[in-house]
Amino acid sequence: MDIHRCRFVPYPPSAINALAFSHPSNPTAKGKGPATLRLAIGRANGDIEIWNPLKGSWFQETTLRGGKDRTIEGLVWTQDPDEEDREGWKIPGKLRLFSIGYSSTVTEWDLELGKPVRHSSGISGEAWCLAAQPRLQAKDLRSDDINTTGQLEGQHLAVGCADGAVVLLSTADGDLRYLRTLTRPSTKRARVLSITFKNKDVVIAGYADSTIRAFDIRNGQLLRSMSLGAGPAGGPREILVWSVKCLPDGTIVSGDSTGELRFWDGNNFTLIQRLKSHVADILDIAVSADGESVISGGMDRRTTIYRRTGSGKKGDRRRWAESTHQRFHSHDVKVMATFETKNLSVVASGGLDTTPIIIPFREFGKEYYRTLSSLPQSPQVQSAPAKRLLMSWWDREVSIWRIYGSPNSRRDSEGLGNEASDRTRRLLARIVVKGEENITSASISANGSLLAISTISEIKLFRLRQRKTDSADALRVSKVEVPQRFHKGGAKLIAFSPNVNWLVVVGTGNSIQTFRMIKDQASKDEVRLLSAVGMKRIHRERVKQTLQHGSLGNYDRSIIRLAFSEDSRILVVGDLSGYIDSWVLEGHEDLTQDIDDDAGDAKSSSSSSDDGSDDEEKHQTVILGQHWIRNPAATLLPKLPSAPLVLSFRPSAPSSFIPIVNGNTAVHPTRHNPHPHSHDLPAGEDRLFVLTCEHHIYEFEILRGSLSEWSRRNPTQILPAEFREVRDRSMGCLWDVNKERQRVWLYGSGWLWMFDLAKDFPPLHKVNEIIRTSGGSDVSKNNRKRKLESSDSNGEDLRKHDSGAGSKVPESELKTGIGRKIRRTMGPESTESQWTLLDAPSSPESGEDDEAFPNTWSAVTGLRRGPAEGKPNGHAGSAVEVDDEHVTDGDAAMVVRKADEGPGWWSTYKYRPILGIVPIGAADQADGQVSRSHNHEDGPPGIEVALVERPMWDVDLPPRYYGDQEWDK
Repeated sequence: MDIHRCRFVPYPPSAINALAFSHPSNPTAKGKGPATLRLAIGRANGDIEIWNPLKGSWFQETTLRGGKDRTIEGLVWTQDPDEEDREGWKIPGKLRLFSIGYSSTVTEWDLELGKPVRHSSGISGEAWCLAAQPRLQAKDLRSDDINTTGQLEGQHLAVGCADGAVVLLSTADGDLRYLRTLTRPSTKRARVLSITFKNKDVVIAGYADSTIRAFDIRNGQLLRSMSLGAGPAGGPREILVWSVKCLPDGTIVSGDSTGELRFWDGNNFTLIQRLKSHVADILDIAVSADGESVISGGMDRRTTIYRRTGSGKKGDRRRWAESTHQRFHSHDVKVMATFETKNLSVVASGGLDTTPIIIPFREFGKEYYRTLSSLPQSPQVQSAPAKRLLMSWWDREVSIWRIYGSPNSRRDSEGLGNEASDRTRRLLARIVVKGEENITSASISANGSLLAISTISEIKLFRLRQRKTDSADALRVSKVEVPQRFHKGGAKLIAFSPNVNWLVVVGTGNSIQTFRMIKDQASKDEVRLLSAVGMKRIHRERVKQTLQHGSLGNYDRSIIRLAFSEDSRILVVGDLSGYIDSWVLEGHEDLTQDIDDDAGDAKSSSSSSDDGSDDEEKHQTVILGQHWIRNPAATLLPKLPSAPLVLSFRPSAPSSFIPIVNGNTAVHPTRHNPHPHSHDLPAGEDRLFVLTCEHHIYEFEILRGSLSEWSRRNPTQILPAEFREVRDRSMGCLWDVNKERQRVWLYGSGWLWMFDLAKDFPPLHKVNEIIRTSGGSDVSKNNRKRKLESSDSNGEDLRKHDSGAGSKVPESELKTGIGRKIRRTMGPESTESQWTLLDAPSSPESGEDDEAFPNTWSAVTGLRRGPAEGKPNGHAGSAVEVDDEHVTDGDAAMVVRKADEGPGWWSTYKYRPILGIVPIGAADQADGQVSRSHNHEDGPPGIEVALVERPMWDVDLPPRYYGDQEWDK
């Protein structure tokens, strides 16, 4: 594979300003959180990312797009009271997400639609902080918690404003409305910088005038004002209270601009203790569910954890002490959020370095932390290989580049001239979308002639043409006039079919529409959009959710991935719940048919795509001899165990030519049917490659509704262990298919893996034999070292048992507890001594490393795979040759095997962070053609791709704080 490493593509990540978990901590609950647990991350550009912890896998599900001059400064979740249906069954209350952002409104977001659903009113000044009332438990209910209709009131929101006011909002009855103002702006108009609920009746607010105030929300009474005193000498007079939190026992914890953490008695509101643990402002704090630990982050980049000392017995005075501190971030730590269950205990932190970090809370120091990617899960780059175009987008801007190859290939490129041979790339166009909304999706056609851009409010279509008057390589961009029904409404996903005949649009309500595109007969250079055809998904019965877990409504049916087959006659979509819906294009193209622009409008106006009716089968919309129908085998496709990250059809060689009459095979016009259409189904490649967010790989034969032969022989359990242990989720895939190989390249933000699907994976009981037959090669040593590092001295897998962040730290690396090294002296001279690590695992003898590969081979797996002899994808031997030339700079080695000696896979971690990988250049590998720029003696070349990297050192960040004893200046 030829790789163009591209670092010129603009994508500036935005700072993290807000974090919020959808559920409160419950340390007695088993497992790693409820199924509806989500983490919302608010960024400075107005985007909100929704992450699913997924029992420690951390998968970015979707992004709620912001807009021009918008920002997210605060996030909270609430849960509506439970309801009852007509049969008396209880329905769990809906989870709702609210945000603020330097404006006088509070916004509620609809996760399913991906856009705001309502805004508040009654706030006089800018909202600076936001807090939600604790969720009511049945044992804590009072008469005033129930309204006149006998229903619970729900949770209130407290908003701190820039003019000093604290406003209370009600979320009752699924609405968001003004309730009352707890305190009016004072003459000093000190900003409310932080706010929290001590209990369901008392609000604690931190101000910019060195005070913390407590209010009773039932009557608006000021209970107490706590003063922090004057600022330090030589500094500002006023102390800014950046964060306030409350422990379960009512103790108030504050962090301020002096770097001090203060503890206040929750009953008489007096100062208990103060700790100076930061050399600069403490920007946020978080507390544990049991009230025994506090963690803080600040401008000095430190993350500090505090523990309560003492036994808690009567007469034993308990104090707080700093336990340890560490720098996880490279810039200010602005926000923190915690969530804890019996098996999950994490702190999510973020700041100006744009990177979310998951820190183990209960097991702090005993487990590694986890760094999540600051780049989007769905790549925001695409390509037009036929024209060597690379398209990227961010916020409201789209950039189109041309990537040049070797000098020979540059001169031979169509219409580029000799000037292209002197450079490797050129920016051809930059498009700024008018309006206030950020781009939700963009797509460029495979031939580089069309560009589609969507926001949550509208869709725009552009025509791309080469400038004929200019000698230099340039692109002319012109807007295509489209019908009003296409322009309005917006979309969350948009994509062209490979043959550029169809444009599929997934609306904000998950409605699916396909538009047929043809060239306008009046002007051959223009494009005309025909009728929209609505696509209905299969109705799925919903699983009843646990009451205490809450409900996300139909959010789990949100479509996140779509894919066309290579011949553009099969369309599939996947949603968050793991369902795959598919449609096929029936018939053959007949350009002699009359065109009716309004043929499909009546059936394409549905707001929901989840419908079990057969209307589309009874009222088929035929466009140019073809029409979309639901895949006859669609109901046979199983539900995936988790959401699909990658949906991609396996490419194939071009099919043979079939003579057609009037565009339809064996169909003749009659007097009563002058334009007949065929009912033939697609006959091309229908194998769909699927990778889930748990990194399970499946391949389905879509038209049969079953697993492919390769997938039957290769279950997920026998995938390479290193791939199954990769923490970062996959972002996409590319194919390298020809007569000799069928390779799929998978990539994430920090890794690149190749699997050859022309070969099977070896069963687990043969992996050891493969390694042992490689002798003392470097690859065998590296693999053995990696296995030993992933287990402790007792042989326990460190990656399997964690509390939601990273793997366990080996005992030999722990910095706590008794010493783990002894000094052994040989002879009278002390210089002849050596240190011995007590917990160091011994070097395995021959056959000792068998335990590193658990034997999960079973008779059922053997039956799925069948005998290896005589099968085209079988493996007869287990010998391995290792090409040492592939081992450079610590990268993983490429294991070279003969075609009949087992599977081939390869991986590297040298590229990071990856924004996306797209193919560049014409796809001639399938025909075995070799480009002049390559000199391959071992067979056809691999694909040519552009690998887009966005390293953080290229991102412009504001100056950071440097204090004393800073060695990384």
